[in-house]
Amino acid sequence: MRFTYILSAVIPLLMVSGLDSCSKSSSAYGSSGGNTTPVPPVVTPTYSVIIKADSHFGSVITDSIGKTLYFFSPDANGSSACTGNCIANWPAFYVATPTFGAGLTTTDFSTITRSDGTKQTTYKGWPLYYFVGDATAGDIKGDGINRIFFVAKPDYSVMIAETQLVGNDKVLYDSTYKAATGNTIYITDDRGVTLYRFSKDTAGANTFTKSDFSNDATFPIVQISTIQSVPSTLDKTAFSSITVFGKPQLTYKGWPLYKFGLDSLVRGNTRGVSIPTPGFWPLSNEYTSAAP
Repeated sequence: MRFTYILSAVIPLLMVSGLDSCSKSSSAYGSSGGNTTPVPPVVTPTYSVIIKADSHFGSVITDSIGKTLYFFSPDANGSSACTGNCIANWPAFYVATPTFGAGLTTTDFSTITRSDGTKQTTYKGWPLYYFVGDATAGDIKGDGINRIFFVAKPDYSVMIAETQLVGNDKVLYDSTYKAATGNTIYITDDRGVTLYRFSKDTAGANTFTKSDFSNDATFPIVQISTIQSVPSTLDKTAFSSITVFGKPQLTYKGWPLYKFGLDSLVRGNTRGVSIPTPGFWPLSNEYTSAAP
């Protein structure tokens, strides 16, 4: 009888001890009130391409760890012109299945195959590069080098191209619109489409476009009312906007800017430089004189 009494007294104590142990185990998950459901950790997504804020350049496109990416002006036609020593100093950026952070649009990105058979990621048609001089994330030491490398940004209103001019007549032209070989630096839109001036325009005055826009298909006006970012070799204050029969038109140093219909919005095309004669519709760059 004494053994039975002792055993009956011990069993409740063990049960109480077991319940206390379960309670402590629950608290290890941060639960209370007997809730034993584990709380999952917060996972921060990692993106292949993101936008980082820089105190000087503003919004900058980088890789997942913040390494700066760049555009190359000779790539205006969408293929990479950076080979040999160039690619050694400006390695191509490529991610097979990229993901994109806030502020970036998936359809703005694509992939090209380089002349050496390797792949390269593009943004708005511009192949993306690193710069070997950028030692750490956040460095932006490659912008403006040779006046043709520019930090990649999501908010450029215009860009800089450096290509061989080819007129609608298939003739190769230089920067003076004489038949010759040699690259010319000029302003494009953010996707590499060439922008033109009309040689008969004056400061802030479009003298080409008809009031009913019946000739707009030939040289469409560039309908930008607010300029955002521009490449660092250009003066942002040189850009403005005028109103042409109710529509905005971008200007540069007072010159109204146009595209050329037969360029067909194809990046890198410069057919308008020979229409109707070479230089009648010139291009623009940082050295362009102000409109009269």
